[in-house]
Amino acid sequence: MHASLWISQTGLTAQDARLNSISNNLANVGTTGYKRDRAVFQDLLYQIKRQPGAQSSQDTTLPSGLQQGTGVRTVATQKVFTLGNLQVTEQPLDMAVNGRGFFQVLTPSGNLAYTRDGQFQVDSTGQLVTSSGYVVQPAITIPTTASTVTIGADGIVTTVVDGTSSQAGQIQLADFANPAGLQAQGDNLFGETSASGAPSTSNPGINGIGSVLQGTLENSNVNVVEELVNMISTQRAYEMNSKVISTVDQMLSFITQNI
Repeated sequence: MHASLWISQTGLTAQDARLNSISNNLANVGTTGYKRDRAVFQDLLYQIKRQPGAQSSQDTTLPSGLQQGTGVRTVATQKVFTLGNLQVTEQPLDMAVNGRGFFQVLTPSGNLAYTRDGQFQVDSTGQLVTSSGYVVQPAITIPTTASTVTIGADGIVTTVVDGTSSQAGQIQLADFANPAGLQAQGDNLFGETSASGAPSTSNPGINGIGSVLQGTLENSNVNVVEELVNMISTQRAYEMNSKVISTVDQMLSFITQNI
C-alpha cells in the first residue's frame, strides 16, 4: 500500500479533530466563563533511511540524510485561559474574576470543582450557589431579609438587614500553577489533576490572584472571526489531504491498468 495514503489519512483525522474544537468553541461563544480549546498536533515517527551525519566515505559525511515522515497525530486539546470580555449586568450576585483565579464550588460527589462562571444565585436557605445548585465554597448565606448585598473587590460580602450592615462571608479564589492542566467537567466546571497541580487559595487581590467585580460577568473568550478563519484553513487543509488520496488512487489505477 502506498505510504501517502496512510499519511494523508492521519492528516484528515487531525483536521477533523481541529474542526471539532472549532465547532465546540463556536457553540459556546455565549457561555459565561467559557475558555476556548485549541488542538495541538505532533508529527509521527520518521523512517530514517540515511542517517544525517553518517559517513558517506572515509572523509565525508551526509549533510542531511534521508528521513521520511509518517504523518501527524492530535496530542492535546489545550484550554486557553485568556480573560474574556467583562459585561456589566448590575445583578448583585453576578461576579467576575478580573485576573487569575477560579471560584470554588462543592459538587454532589463531595469534591471541589472550579469555575470562572460567576452567575450565582441563592437557594431556598439563602446559600450562594451556581446555576446548577452547587454551593460556593467557603459557604456564604445571604439573609432572605437583606435589602442590599455588596461584594468588594477583596471578596468580602456585606449585607444590610433593617438598616444594619453585617459581613455575610468571604469569597476565596483558587489558582493553579498550570490552569491548562485542569480537567473540563462540563457545567462550566474544572477539576484538579496532577498536571494542574494542587490549588492555592487566597482572598481576591492577594498573591497574584485577580479581584472580584460585582454586577459583572466574564463572557466567553472565543473570538468568532478568528474561529471562522481557522475553520476555513481547516477546510482547505482537509481538501488538500483528500486531494493527495485522490492523486495516489489515480497513480495506482494507472499502474494497474498499464502494467
